[in-house]
Amino acid sequence: MSNSKVVRIAAGQGFWGDWLEAPVRQVKGGKIDYLMLDYLAEVTMSILQKQRSRDPAMGYARDFVSQMERILPAIAEHGIRVVSNAGGVNPRACAQAVRAAADRLGLGDRIRIGLVIGDDLMDRLDPLIAAGETFASMDTGRPLSDVRASVRSANAYLGMAPVVEALARGANIVITGRVTDTGLTLGPLVHEFGWSTGNWDLMAAGTIAGHIIECGAQSSGGNLLKDWRSVPRLEDVGFPLVEVKADGSFVVTKHPGTGGVVNVASVTEQLVYEMGNPTNYITPDCVADFTSIRLRPAGKNRVEVSGITGSPRTGMLKASIAWFYGYKAVGTLVYSWPDALDKAKAADRILRKRLKILGLEFEQVLTEFVGVDATHGRLGGTPSPELAEVMLRVGVRARDRAPVERFTREIAPLVLTGPPSVTGFAGGRPQVEEVVAYWPALLARETVESSVRVELV
Repeated sequence: MSNSKVVRIAAGQGFWGDWLEAPVRQVKGGKIDYLMLDYLAEVTMSILQKQRSRDPAMGYARDFVSQMERILPAIAEHGIRVVSNAGGVNPRACAQAVRAAADRLGLGDRIRIGLVIGDDLMDRLDPLIAAGETFASMDTGRPLSDVRASVRSANAYLGMAPVVEALARGANIVITGRVTDTGLTLGPLVHEFGWSTGNWDLMAAGTIAGHIIECGAQSSGGNLLKDWRSVPRLEDVGFPLVEVKADGSFVVTKHPGTGGVVNVASVTEQLVYEMGNPTNYITPDCVADFTSIRLRPAGKNRVEVSGITGSPRTGMLKASIAWFYGYKAVGTLVYSWPDALDKAKAADRILRKRLKILGLEFEQVLTEFVGVDATHGRLGGTPSPELAEVMLRVGVRARDRAPVERFTREIAPLVLTGPPSVTGFAGGRPQVEEVVAYWPALLARETVESSVRVELV
């Protein structure tokens, strides 16, 4: 292994719904070895499970297939390998859809898909509970048996190991279910450099490289707080990539000629995103110490990251469980000048009194005056009485559907039976939505890893 070797891993998606052009731009904008596409958040798994319950062929990020169809020729021509958790709760169907796309393009013999399965725990929940696994909530300590009948999805967070196996078996596209965001980057690095999985500093370095690029352009100028006005050409933002060396040091950068910015501030802001305890960032692959990270400008749109240390992984894996909690609905009205805020407040009082007269019971009724204090509360004292418009946003939540359904019929009447000057009422009647609650739990690593499999499709 040459000490001069550099592996280039580019981020192409930070969540399901991210910019559709990003993967194409990453593949065609400059040299990369890997394209990493991260689609999954906790709530995404429950959405995908709902889709699969309606159609057994669904349950994965369908955008991934159309994006792959656009870049498969370039991937085959340039030898780029793709790693993604787009498989969601149905990675096999996702892999089959990509295989069909490759065949349509006449690339079937040049595309080898590695399929990772085993993170889905739904079919194993009852046997595991019967065997004594409580899946105690990390938030409340309650056993999962309390809400078992309402569970919609249950997935363990896998680490990089099955990704490494798939790459070693010759896959140039790896499709997984709930593999950690960081594992999608660490896996290719372990494969390329032959890193020992017991070298915790290297595991931490690869993990942090993955953490920096896992949210797409959030580390290359998007969503930047510091000097956000100075970020150039966000309409043409370049997604980040890392250039990693065998010693674990790496540079964060982006393709030349693209908008956005990569600097110490942009990388730092992404580092602290979802960080938790900075000395104890726990993943399935290691425990990383964020206080060891050293950042240094290394040229225009280049930040060098080094000095990272880590410690041994734990004996547990995290399970992400989603369960049906109840129902919610949110309605809005916009009140215009004059006295916009007073009108919105009066409408809120009227609505609440009507709901009370109807005898409707809610677990929560939440009112926000958007444009005044909805996001941060009252920061600047009393707002100006000359506000041009204020949006009244009222949300309700209840375990039963009936009161929420009735609430949706009480917003529109305020247009003619409440304060004057409602404007911009174009949203129609609010829709009743299911509330899916998050249930994080821990379980023994061997319980999950014994069922993980890698197949070539």
